[in-house]
Amino acid sequence: MSKVIAVFGAGTGLGVSVARRFGREGFRVALVARRKERLDALVAQLAGEGVEAAAFPGDLSDPAGVPALVDAIRGHYGRIDVVEYGPIGGDMSFTPAARLDAATLEGLSRLLLLTPVEVFRAVLPEMTERGDGAVLMTTGYTAVQPMPQLGGPGPVMAAARNHLYSLNAELADSGVYAGTLTVAAMIAGSEAAEAAEVEDDDRFTGAAFPVVDPSELAEHYWDMYTKRDRVEQAYPAELTPQAGGVPA
Repeated sequence: MSKVIAVFGAGTGLGVSVARRFGREGFRVALVARRKERLDALVAQLAGEGVEAAAFPGDLSDPAGVPALVDAIRGHYGRIDVVEYGPIGGDMSFTPAARLDAATLEGLSRLLLLTPVEVFRAVLPEMTERGDGAVLMTTGYTAVQPMPQLGGPGPVMAAARNHLYSLNAELADSGVYAGTLTVAAMIAGSEAAEAAEVEDDDRFTGAAFPVVDPSELAEHYWDMYTKRDRVEQAYPAELTPQAGGVPA
C-alpha cells in the first residue's frame, strides 16, 4: 500500500507544492484546510498532474476537531505516514510586542501550537508502532529571531518549534522523524504573499523578506524526510540556527 502524507493548512503556496513533491514519489495526499472549494480545486489540479489527493475540510483553529479529521483521513486512506503542518494564511497578522495581549495569543495558540500538538499526538502511535513516519511543521523566522513590530505568531511558533525539537530527540530511536522548516521569506503564490502586495498593507512594516518559490521549500522537506539528519532547516539556509546560538 502506498504511503500517505497529510498536509494540514493546504493552500496555493507551500501546501500544494509539498503535496506535489511527495506525490511524485508515489505518496497519496490528504489536503486539510477550512475552505472546501479551495481544497477541491487543489485536488483537481493535483489529479491533472497524476497525484492522488483528497480533500478534508476542517477548522484548524479548533484543536478539539483533530481526532475527527485524523479519523477521516485514516478512514479514506487506511494510514498516515507523514504530516506536514503549515496553516499560515493571508489573514495572519502581527502585533507589536508592546501591544500584544492574552486574547491575541490565545487565538494564535489554537492554530499554531495546540492543534499541531494534537495532530502529532494523534498520529504518533501509528507511526511508532510501524517504526516509520514523520511529523513536519513550517514556522516563520520570528519563531527563531524576534523582530520589532512583528510580535504575536513568533512567541507561539517558538513554543511549537521547541516541541518539535523535543519530539525529534525523543523519537530518535523509534524510526519516526520530527523536523521544522523555518521560513524567512514570502512564499510565492501563497495567500500571505498576495495579501502583502495589497496597497497600504502595513503588517510587514520594517521587514524586507525575499520571495521564495514554494517548490524549493518542498524540496527541503523531501530532503529532511529522506535524510533525517537535522531537526531544523531554514530558508535562506544561512539563517539555520547553529549550536552556538541564533544568527542576528
